[in-house]
Amino acid sequence: MKLFGKEVRETSPQDFHGAIPFTQAIPLGLQHVLAMFVGNLTPLMIICGAGYCGISTTDPGLYVTLLQNTMLAAGIITLIQLWSIGPIGGQVPVIMGTSSGFLGVMQGVATNPAIGGGIVAYSCIIGAGMIGGLCEAVLGFFIKPLRKFFPPVVTGCVVLAIGLSLISVGVNNFAGGNGKPDFGSVENLLIGLCVLIVIVALKHFTKGLTSTSSILIGIIFGYILCAILGFILPTTGVTADGTEYTKSWVLNWQQFKDAQWFSVPKIMPVKPTFNVTAILSIIIMFLVTAVETIGDISGCIEGGMGREATAKELSGGIVCDGTGSFIASLFGCLPTTSFSQNVGLVAMTKVVNRMALTCGAIFLILAGLSPKLAAIISIMPASVLGGAAVMMFASIAVSGISLLTKYGVTNRVVTIVSIAMGLGYGLGATANALSGLPQSVSLIFGGSGIVPAAVIALLLNILIPKTQEDLDNEAAYAAKEAAKAKN
Repeated sequence: MKLFGKEVRETSPQDFHGAIPFTQAIPLGLQHVLAMFVGNLTPLMIICGAGYCGISTTDPGLYVTLLQNTMLAAGIITLIQLWSIGPIGGQVPVIMGTSSGFLGVMQGVATNPAIGGGIVAYSCIIGAGMIGGLCEAVLGFFIKPLRKFFPPVVTGCVVLAIGLSLISVGVNNFAGGNGKPDFGSVENLLIGLCVLIVIVALKHFTKGLTSTSSILIGIIFGYILCAILGFILPTTGVTADGTEYTKSWVLNWQQFKDAQWFSVPKIMPVKPTFNVTAILSIIIMFLVTAVETIGDISGCIEGGMGREATAKELSGGIVCDGTGSFIASLFGCLPTTSFSQNVGLVAMTKVVNRMALTCGAIFLILAGLSPKLAAIISIMPASVLGGAAVMMFASIAVSGISLLTKYGVTNRVVTIVSIAMGLGYGLGATANALSGLPQSVSLIFGGSGIVPAAVIALLLNILIPKTQEDLDNEAAYAAKEAAKAKN
């Protein structure tokens, strides 16, 4: 049979190129989508929140459109990655979605007074994502010679910096959202804690779909809990100056009712602005994202197919990663990348069938055509999101630690990590620490700490020579992985 113009044969879910019955393909594809659904939308929900660009409160209609487009873009880009268009796409079992890795840098852009804040800052983020995506796409054709400059000690520092910068974001949402009158209230903390407990319980005490979809189920539980509390507790409060407000955990069902069931997606709902400061800070993250995508593709191929990824697969995957971010920018969405959650799912289930993953991508596209679905996501209370986000974001930091210890903790690794995190991340994340430098430098490297940590780790890795212990550890790891692949 033919699918998307390519010949496929009937086979098992463990065969990438084969065809399987739709009764198998649909649930297997949905399993992949459920594993990444919330993570795909979380970055947009945070950047558009009241603490950053504020679009969720100043322009709810645009916010719903952006959520809708984020689902649509993820589905389209996943199809390109699975089936490829010329050199764009690696034809690998990878699900694409909005990257959390850019959050820290985007927060710096959103809160930078020199940029302007609000929709102006968001348009600068979109413009930077457009330029950065094109640069990454070009990089994909030359990824082999550049790969050596991004070993685990460099990528580990960056991933750790990303995780550390996001933990406070998760906690702020957990407490109800910065700037909300009931921030830190007992209700918000209780809701966030209950969501977190449900996620942990499902993830570690159940198996199959409930385990892999624990975050989505936990958030659904959070909605139900908020709805119940709306009948039990007062939904309004009064500030110290006597102003009445609606509590942040109250669900705005009217916004859901007002949304349409079907709508054609809007192209360029936000006009991109090309701000040099935003572009330079975000473009560095595209380099890091390219390396992460290499790891995700390699992990999928090794874990699901029992072989190493080819140069063509890696190159096509990176080109798709960058092109996908450009496409996402056209829809007003944030940069996209491969989803690590799905790499773990592939390794666990060995399900790599392209037809199954295609069903998942088509579901994302259909979801992106429904403003109703986007609206129900847009009314999610910050404390419900925070209950899931604290775990998701902290796990990024843990992934960074795992990368740093991949070849063992030698003196060279300790030195690179200590300076990159202590000096690079510390100075960059401390307000006004770089204010004495030229404004262009402080704007790019100040704010999140991710960019200076990445640059320092990259330079130190080049300048500090490897010892024999480092070389022995790398050789031992390679031998261990080779033996594992044979078994």
